[in-house]
Amino acid sequence: MNGRPNVSGELKGKVAFVAGASRGIGRNIARGLAEAGAAVAVAARSEEEGRIPGTIHAVAERITSAGGRALAVACDVTSEASVEAAVAASVAEFGGIDILIANAGVMWLGPVESTPLKRWQLCLDVNLTGVFLVTKAVIPHIRARGGGSLVAVTTNGVGMTDRGANAYWVSKAGVERLYLGLAATLKSDNIAVNCLAPSRVVVTEGWRAGGGGREIPPEMIEPPEAMAHAAVRLAGQDASGITGTVQKSESMPG
Repeated sequence: MNGRPNVSGELKGKVAFVAGASRGIGRNIARGLAEAGAAVAVAARSEEEGRIPGTIHAVAERITSAGGRALAVACDVTSEASVEAAVAASVAEFGGIDILIANAGVMWLGPVESTPLKRWQLCLDVNLTGVFLVTKAVIPHIRARGGGSLVAVTTNGVGMTDRGANAYWVSKAGVERLYLGLAATLKSDNIAVNCLAPSRVVVTEGWRAGGGGREIPPEMIEPPEAMAHAAVRLAGQDASGITGTVQKSESMPG
């Protein structure tokens, strides 16, 4: 599924909370959801430009300047208080939440024996515990709307056991287990729960910062817009549709 999502209005009236939306995949997903008609809470820690380019304010301004609705909301997914405050601010602004895109993440692809403990813990804190915290915070609000969609962004590296182990893949594997279990738990609440992984490598600002300078052949690279297209499709689901799956961006039904 390549290309930007169509401006179809398929998510008109919906509210999406996108964690990790200041750059890369999250930024493109936030814009894609807005183009499909959703109001978007653009959530991340990046309020000012830092070492890696991108801020929540720039993303929100891009959406509103194109005629969409967006709120920039500061959110540190490793802090329960920060997550709860960000969710509360989003509900106060938009009246509720129908969709969660749990995208916040950090990358560490080094071998286990040379991984500092602080890097291991950071991957688990952001990539796994962060998903747990934002998911926990939004479930009551999605349930109150009569259903909706939870989407966690993972990686195609989870299944690459022949290529060794690293903190990033391990943390994302934990997310997939969490969401596959939640799908069964939340089915009676009409909430779809899915994971979404790129089909190929998405070379984002964060990937360049944490990818160890690896060169990727052009045929293995996927544009971030493909993830946006797939995320819009999953965002429109409830428990009567696609749920309890790990989807690849370029294999989602059009």
